[in-house]
Amino acid sequence: MLSANLSAIFYLVSGVLFILALRGLSSPETSRQGNFFGILGMVIAIIVTFLSTGNFSYGFIIVLLFILVGGSIGAFIAYKIPMTAMPELVAGFHSLVGLAAVFVAISAFLNPEAFNLGLPGNIKLGSLIEMSIGAAVGAITFSGSVIAFLKLQGIMSGSPITFKGQHPLNAIILISIIILIYLLCSTQSSNLFWILLAVSFLIGFLLIIPIGGADMPVVISMLNSYSGWAAAGIGFTLENTALIITGALVGSSGAILSYIMCKGMNRSFFNVILGGIWCFR
Repeated sequence: MLSANLSAIFYLVSGVLFILALRGLSSPETSRQGNFFGILGMVIAIIVTFLSTGNFSYGFIIVLLFILVGGSIGAFIAYKIPMTAMPELVAGFHSLVGLAAVFVAISAFLNPEAFNLGLPGNIKLGSLIEMSIGAAVGAITFSGSVIAFLKLQGIMSGSPITFKGQHPLNAIILISIIILIYLLCSTQSSNLFWILLAVSFLIGFLLIIPIGGADMPVVISMLNSYSGWAAAGIGFTLENTALIITGALVGSSGAILSYIMCKGMNRSFFNVILGGIWCFR
């Protein structure tokens, strides 16, 4: 079992490799090297996380098998997918990141003792806030990415889907999410937690359907940023340095890319963050 200090050092190394990966991916000439740094950083983060638990039970073996199976499937899909279909591949993978954040939040809420967050109904306030935000953003990322994937794949119409009162409805739902998080932190009611997730899944769907297929590249970048912030929120909940660093890197880089793309397309960055309430027509 690795000590906390040694784990922190390895997580820091992993974070540096992720930064080098982003730097490498900024240019076609260094993109292969950037991918290598990213893979190496993730391998280190996964190994350190497992070694830090110090509990090599049957559950550990099952989780390891799931990682190997999932990694193999992901590698196979990425190898077979044509470059022209890369945007929908990215959208599909982003949806899984958001869903993973939701599942971790559910686990932490139902069994906080396993994560040293307190007792059911008496979770640490800071952890509950981080958990709620991570779960909400993760749910929005998942449902929004699914719609983006369906539009790009041609399964769903790429034309904007609008209806009367759509923007006020989106605004009301977004405000209700903030209120639900406040009430959840005040009461720690399980019913409010499930309602928060349901509403978050709904707004992710509603934010993306009015956006046309031509504007999907900006949406994919925006959802990339969302997935990073969801991971960072859950990282704070679990007090996992690697998740915090990785999530912050993905979230900030995705936001910067979205801003650059919006400037190039003469769009409003803040309206993109809000799901195209005024930005996309």
